[in-house]
This record gives sequence, structure tokens and C-alpha cells, in this order.
Amino acid sequence: MSELAGQIDRYLEELTRAGNSVHTVEAYGTDLREFLQFLEPAPEPAQIDVLRLRQWLADCYRQELSVITIRRKLAAVRGLFRYMAREGVVKTNVAKLVRTPKAPKKLPEVPGEEQVNLLIDAVAAGKLERPHPARDRAIFELLYGCGLRVSELTGLDLADFDRSEGWLLVRGKGKKERQVPIPRKAFDAIENYLGERPVVRDEAAVFLNHRGGRLTRRGIHDIVKLYSTYLAGDPSLHPHSFRHAYATHLLADGADLRAIQELLGHARLSTTQKYTQVSLTDLMAVYDKAHPKAKG
Repeated sequence: MSELAGQIDRYLEELTRAGNSVHTVEAYGTDLREFLQFLEPAPEPAQIDVLRLRQWLADCYRQELSVITIRRKLAAVRGLFRYMAREGVVKTNVAKLVRTPKAPKKLPEVPGEEQVNLLIDAVAAGKLERPHPARDRAIFELLYGCGLRVSELTGLDLADFDRSEGWLLVRGKGKKERQVPIPRKAFDAIENYLGERPVVRDEAAVFLNHRGGRLTRRGIHDIVKLYSTYLAGDPSLHPHSFRHAYATHLLADGADLRAIQELLGHARLSTTQKYTQVSLTDLMAVYDKAHPKAKG
């Protein structure tokens, strides 16, 4: 094993110890192994200079990778060099000298209130024959009713559900905890599901798969796509679509942006503000369609 390969392994171990999600560590691991493959035969870490890094970046562009993917790969490499600089393996983080590609300004696509409610009502009505309808309904109600990330949903334990007060303890990015109020429909759905959830020894997860283990992120994605495709005719919907809808619809109904920030668990208000742009875009579309002055 080369010195650089060993540094990559130790860096990924540190990310895990620091509480980064499994998804993040896996993504960084894939990116860094591809970076290592590009450099083969792998040089000593101290021999990698800005020119070599720019050649690697140019190769990413030649592969026609998206700007978002390239930004993530560069973030992984920068993190590795920051770690090696801190450990004294390299003198400086030369990856900081590589310019970050600008991300395209793209607003998230958000399903409308009617679309979301019609879909969830169809799920609740059992219009699609499924082995665990109560579980599936509770998944949709919590995604939309509480604005959860899919990783937060799969990470829910039975002890996180406060039935007496109607609150949910959510562990977000970086293991940060927040409390989220549970709307009545979501509360009823999860109560109904928990009433029939199998009792599995030593399994604290709220949502179980058919084997009695914790439902995975992929499992949630597949469930959402199945219902969205067959009941709404929209296979583009995914779990995060309902988080976007939660925030956008709250904002449209007059909720304070900082309150939405707290509910979503965003570290920065600027992250939440993108939902303001979505609402303004929708508002201008209504204006262009309905206002007589907009028609010239």
C-alpha cells in the first residue's frame, strides 16, 4: 500500500470518528480512491503540487462530470490535504489553491400542496396493494409533516417519539439534535403504525423492513418512488421533494424564515433562504398568468 493510500484510509477513519454520516464517508471514500487511481503510480503526498491537482481536475471535466460532482470531489481532496497538513505529512494544503468551479444556480423543484396531499391521501386509502401500508403511510406523513431528511427518518428510534407531547427528537447532520412538532395527521399515522409494528428484540428502529431490521435509505427511496410513480404518475419525486415542499408551503402560509430554519435543522439561514426564492418564483408565475398588466 502506498503512503497516500494509507493517508486516505486514516482520513476516512477520522471522518467516521468525528460523527460524519455513513453516506458522506462512503462518498468521500469513492472520490478519494478515484483520485488515487488517477495519480497511479501514486507519488508521495508531499510531491503532489497544484499543477498535478489541476490536471486531475481537468480530467474530471473530460469525463463530463457535473459541476456539483466535481465540487464534491474537490471538497474530498481538500479535506484529505487539510488532514495531512495537520498531521505534518505535507507542509501546506495545496488543494486550497485550486479554484472551485461555480455551481449552477438551480432552484429545487417543489411539488404543490394539492399534488402532495392527493398523493398522501391515496397512500392512506390503500390504493396500492402493499405488505405494510400503515408503515408506508407513516413514512409519507413524517417526510411531509415534519420535513425530515431521509437519513433522519431511517435513524428514528422508538424512544425518539414523545407520544404525550407530540414531539419528535431528530438527529440531523453532525449528530445535531432538534425537536420537531408532529402534525395531527402524521401523529395519527405513526400511532397506527406503531400499534401493528412487529416487536423485534434489540431493534430500536421505528421503521422496519420485511426482515425486521432498520429500514435503509435505499428502502425509503424505493418506497417513495413506487407510490409516486403509480399513484401520482411522477417518478421524479423523491424523499427530499417532501422536505422542500414542507419548507416552501410553510413559508407560503406565512411562517417565519428563522422558525423554518430551526425546524429544518439548517446551520445557516442562507440555506433556508433558497425556499424564499422558490416561493417568489411561484408568485411571479401566478402574476404572469393572472394579472392583466403582465399580459402587455
